[in-house]
Amino acid sequence: MNTAKPEPLALFCLTPGGVALARRLQPHLALDCFTSPALAGPGVAGFDGGFMHHVRQAFRRYPALIIIGATGVAVRAIAPVVQDKLSDPAVVVMDEAGQFVISLLSGHMGGANALTRTLASLLGASPVITTATDVNQFGALDLLAKQLDARADNFRQAVKTINQGLVSGQRIGLWWDSASLGPQPELDTRGFVPVADIQAPGELDHLVCLTLAAQLPAGDIPQVKLVPRRIVAGIGCRRDTAPEKVAALLHQQLAASGVDPLGLAAIGSIDLKKDEPALIALAAQFQVPFYTFSAAVLQRWESRVPCSPFVRQVTGVGNVSQTVVWQLCQTSSDDACPDRLLPGEPLREQGVTIALGKLPGVENRC
Repeated sequence: MNTAKPEPLALFCLTPGGVALARRLQPHLALDCFTSPALAGPGVAGFDGGFMHHVRQAFRRYPALIIIGATGVAVRAIAPVVQDKLSDPAVVVMDEAGQFVISLLSGHMGGANALTRTLASLLGASPVITTATDVNQFGALDLLAKQLDARADNFRQAVKTINQGLVSGQRIGLWWDSASLGPQPELDTRGFVPVADIQAPGELDHLVCLTLAAQLPAGDIPQVKLVPRRIVAGIGCRRDTAPEKVAALLHQQLAASGVDPLGLAAIGSIDLKKDEPALIALAAQFQVPFYTFSAAVLQRWESRVPCSPFVRQVTGVGNVSQTVVWQLCQTSSDDACPDRLLPGEPLREQGVTIALGKLPGVENRC
């Protein structure tokens, strides 16, 4: 679950001045740089199939694109592949003199606004950001979701409602559920009204609740529940278990733990199950990654969980579901960290075992 190396960004430049600017940025960012074949050189590759074609291919593969050139050229290049503000990559445009950095597409969820500020700082340039919440010096619901890797039911409408409320002068409350999430990290909450007690929120137009809880107290104020993805599930099952059975049992275990299914961040199992159709289908249904680990890796955590000689004989490790949770939740210094398993017994039904754990938040990692 931990990644140390950042994904590279795609940078496109069309002129010698653009190539020179790209080289100024290369020491500071992970970049795959592209230009016309005539200008290609060390660290800057030639376009594959021409500029427009290559930009559209990169749009589907990279988390962000930086285009050094005219804004109109950038717009025409990406226009056929733009799909959705919630999934499109960031697109940032710069002039070749490095005077202006423009956040063009996917400012919050894609991170274009943050990338724009970073580039402007590196170059001493002027950042150009036109998002209404940013212009008015407010935070935003989709920015909170990006910072916390969080989801909400009907997320698109929730973002529209809350962000429009912020820029329209409405009182938008923000409640952090420390019982399920621990201490609140540093977040961009400008414009939100902090709420200490969800049962006494005060006079508000809407209330944003940051929580893992499946159920919240009902109230008269319209609520938007934003759920950080912090829950992992370690799963073992018999070969060819029906996918719908595993899905139903996972929902059952999440409900028993009082956890909203939107909080699921990943599922995992032993590598004997890497081709198990039910687990692959489960990951697709929840839109989360599916990780598998060798018995040798999972044995590291046997001392922390109850083990079965029979399970060890079959799999090579004495407990699959709970050791998987520990592996998914590992940090650089786990010996000093508390138990990662959620309270309660793992589910053991119909040939399926499921254990749940909680990833450490950015505010309480060891």
